[in-house]
Amino acid sequence: MTRLFHRTHKAVALSPGTVLYHGPQKVDAVRIRYLDYDKDQLDERKVESTDECLPLRDTPTTSWINIDGLHDEAVISSMGEQYGLHPLILEDIVNTHQRPKLEDHGDYIYVVMRMLYLDEGETRVTSEQFSFVLGRNYVLSFQERYGDVFEPVRERLRLGKGRSRKLGPDYLAYALMDAIVDNYFAVLEKLGEKIESLEDDLIADPMPEHLHTIHGLKREMIYLRKAVWPLRECIGGLERSESDLVKKATVPFLRDLYDHTIQVIDAVESFRDMLSSMQDLYLSSVSNRMNEVMKVLTVIATIFVPLTFVAGIYGMNFEHMPELGWKWSYLIFWIAIVGIGGGMVTYFKRSRWF
Repeated sequence: MTRLFHRTHKAVALSPGTVLYHGPQKVDAVRIRYLDYDKDQLDERKVESTDECLPLRDTPTTSWINIDGLHDEAVISSMGEQYGLHPLILEDIVNTHQRPKLEDHGDYIYVVMRMLYLDEGETRVTSEQFSFVLGRNYVLSFQERYGDVFEPVRERLRLGKGRSRKLGPDYLAYALMDAIVDNYFAVLEKLGEKIESLEDDLIADPMPEHLHTIHGLKREMIYLRKAVWPLRECIGGLERSESDLVKKATVPFLRDLYDHTIQVIDAVESFRDMLSSMQDLYLSSVSNRMNEVMKVLTVIATIFVPLTFVAGIYGMNFEHMPELGWKWSYLIFWIAIVGIGGGMVTYFKRSRWF
C-alpha cells in the first residue's frame, strides 16, 4: 500500500516552504549537468556547483540544467535562490510524492511528472518524480537518481537534427515531456504482453497463482492510473496557457502530446477492464470446475443409493426371509445390482448428465 498512498508531512515547527527532503537517498552524490545551445553551437558540461550555472540565466542561448539527486537540500536551495524560485516550489521538488501538476508563476512554469520504469522481472512498475521549471531561456530539471529516458533528446541536441536547436526552451520542455509519455507506451506494451499471456494460461488451465498475478497487475494499473490521469490536466493546461513562455509554434506539439496522454489513459483503462474480466473468468472457471466435480459425485451417489437400499434389505438379520434360502439367490442379487446400476448409467448418459 505504500506506493498507492503517501502522506505528505512536515517535521514539527517547520514553516511552509522549508526545503526538507522526504524519501530514501537514491544516489551517492548530486550530479549537475547542463547543455547550453542555439542553432549554431552546443556546450555540454558536468559542473561541481550551482554557481557555475548562474551565468546561463541571462544568456541569449537556451540552457538545460539537470540535477540528479534531491537529498542535498543545500544544492536545491542554492539553485532556487539563483533562479528566483518560490520556496514552495523548492519544497515540492524535494517532496518526491507529488501528484503530477502544473503551476504558472508568471516568470516561470513549474511542472511535476512521474517517470515510470519496469523492474528487471518486468512485473512491477517503479517510478521517480521528475520536476522541471520552464523559464524564458532555460529549463531546470530535477531527478531523484541517475539514468532517465532523455538520452534521445540529448542526442538530437548534440547532432542538431530537426528543430530541437532551432526552437526555444518551451520546445525543450515539450521534448522532455514527450520522452516520458513515450516511455509510458513502452511500459504498457510490456504489461500488455504479460496480460495477454496470462489470459491464455487462464483459459487453458486456471491455477491459484494466476489469481495472485491478476491482483498484482491490478495494483500496477492503479499505480499507473495515479501517475497518468493528472498528467492530462497538466499538459492541457500548458497547451491552453496564455503565458508568453509557451510560443505559438510549440502549441501544436503540446496538442499532439495531449492526444498521446489520452491514448495512454485509454490503454490503462482497457487493461484494468481486461484484468477485472480475467478475474471473473478465473472465478467462473473455478466454479465450473467445482460444478463438474460435484456433478460426477452426485451421479455416483445417485447410482449407489438404490444399490445400497437393496444391499441393506438383504443384510438384515430376520430369520424368515424366503429369498435367502433360494439356490440361486446370490446370483439373482448380483444380476439385479448390475442391472439397476447399468440402467441408471445408461439413463444418465442419454440425458447428457455426463
